[in-house]
Amino acid sequence: MSLQDPLSDLFSRIRNAQMRNKSIVTSPVSKLRENVLEVLKKEGYIRGYARTTHSTGREELDIELKYDDNGPVISNITRISKPGRRVYSGASRIPFIHNGLGISIISTSRGVMTDADAREANIGGEIICKVF
Repeated sequence: MSLQDPLSDLFSRIRNAQMRNKSIVTSPVSKLRENVLEVLKKEGYIRGYARTTHSTGREELDIELKYDDNGPVISNITRISKPGRRVYSGASRIPFIHNGLGISIISTSRGVMTDADAREANIGGEIICKVF
C-alpha cells in the first residue's frame, strides 16, 4: 500500500491508539518517522520506540505510548506542513504552541528538532507538526 503522507499516517495511528487506550502502536519504518519519534521521546510525550524486524523482512516501529492519571499525555497532535502545502518559518517567526506549553517539531538543515531548540540555534525550517 502506498502512502501519500507517512507522517500524517503516523499521527493518525498514535491518535487512534490513544482513543482505544492501547499501550503500543506499530508503524512502518522511515528515517523521518524515527527522528520525529526521537523528539517526542526526548520531550516526554511517549515512553519510547523500538525497531522490530518480522520474519518476512519487513521492519516496523513499535511505539510505546505514555499515559498519566487524566489520560494520554498527547492531547493533540496535528500536522502543519502537508504535501500539498508546505509551511516554512524563519527562526524569529516560529510560533509558540499554547504559550510555550506545547511544542512544534521542525525539520531544519541540522535535523529534526523542537521549536525551542531551533530558536536557540537561530535556524528556521519546515514546521512538521504541533504537539500539546
